Amino acid sequence: MLALRLTRAARPAVHLRRLLVAVAAAGTGFLLLSALGYAVVHPTHSTAALLRLSWCLGPLAATVYLAIAVARTDPGTRPRPGLSALGLGPGRLMAIAALNTALACTLGSLVALLAFLHLRGDLPGMAFDGAAKDFLAANRSLPVPAALTLLAVLPVLASAAVAVTLRPRDLPDPAARARGFGRFGAYGNRTQAETFGTYGRFGARLFGSPPRPAQPAADAAAPAAPADTSAPDGSAARADAEDGTGQAPAERAPRPAAASGPAGLAKTPSGLPWGVAVIAAGLAVESYAGATASPRTTLPGGLTVGPVGVLAGWALTALGLTLAAPGLTHLCGRLLQAVRPGALRLLAGRVLMAEATRIGRPLGIVCAVASAAFAARTLYAGGATLAFGPLTALGGVVVAGCALATLLTAAVEARQLRADTTAALLRVGAPATVLRSAAALRTGALLAFFAPLTLLVADLAALPLAR
Repeated sequence: MLALRLTRAARPAVHLRRLLVAVAAAGTGFLLLSALGYAVVHPTHSTAALLRLSWCLGPLAATVYLAIAVARTDPGTRPRPGLSALGLGPGRLMAIAALNTALACTLGSLVALLAFLHLRGDLPGMAFDGAAKDFLAANRSLPVPAALTLLAVLPVLASAAVAVTLRPRDLPDPAARARGFGRFGAYGNRTQAETFGTYGRFGARLFGSPPRPAQPAADAAAPAAPADTSAPDGSAARADAEDGTGQAPAERAPRPAAASGPAGLAKTPSGLPWGVAVIAAGLAVESYAGATASPRTTLPGGLTVGPVGVLAGWALTALGLTLAAPGLTHLCGRLLQAVRPGALRLLAGRVLMAEATRIGRPLGIVCAVASAAFAARTLYAGGATLAFGPLTALGGVVVAGCALATLLTAAVEARQLRADTTAALLRVGAPATVLRSAAALRTGALLAFFAPLTLLVADLAALPLAR
């Protein structure tokens, strides 16, 4: 009930993003039902039916990725001060986000089922005939358990992915909080003896004490003061050496050092070398598969793809673009700040460097989809007949639409995370035109960098098949 109330009270932009998830889920559900219909019509062609079902993995993955991006930008599931006292902690908000995702995907799956039944003629309306009978199974009875199982795959996967992505990461480790009982009822495992009064120090057992500052060189060179011998066992000296943690300062584990580098800058993405290597491997696999005789495959819907090795090379190339895009986005930010930058270029470059991972991965997926589309266009530009069937067109629209919607949603998320910084710049007197110019400069830099890269990868990917 709480999830329904939060859904109803959301802003129109949030409803629009959830509607996009539902539309993508409807398209993916229709593709799954079409694969089921083909298997019902052709029970002896198990390999072809499995191939059609495997082609649904691309739209399925794209829809799940879009659902994750939409859930991360939902303001209703973002932790706020005071919500934990009302029972809405990070875990509860994660569950609400997963439930909202499941509701949107279930709605889309139901729409897909109604559309499929309408086209079959099971509902009042005109049934399609001709080539559509091959995947609608209009003259056969549709197995209801199989249809419901296929339609339940997307809501389950999307909600599980959202729950894993938005899981609370700042909860204490239960293993670290486990303590044994020692002498005088003091819990904790100590390797050294404790002095009298150590247990009574406030917070010593839970948090420890901060490390003592290092002594200057002059103090370190001076001889150590003799220990107080007033106590026969030297407990006073040991109490000074043990600062409430039961261990000498030199024996305690050192605390991690602060991250080096300029304050406020994100860590440089480390996937650029791996991405370049995977792209090179994909292009090599495509070239080898195009030069040798290997079995060919056909995309359901009439689009001839070519050897199976070329498909594997395209998949590796798309994965390489996804891995390399954050590093390339970070490089764009560095290039914007090169050669005596002004305030505008400095602001745009720093924002690109800080948002390289968040913006880079969706941008890499968009580049991969665009390169596949340009490769197909280059392949059929030599006079070959390009016959897109309804399922091929639907699958391409779902994948391309989800990729573009995910990129726009990631941009919205980045803008939400920059809200405090933008407000601070406006308070100190920065003109709003400077912020808009910086956003336009970032967009232009990304387009100028990634558009030629996408065209180059597309030409190289289509080269083995154009021979």
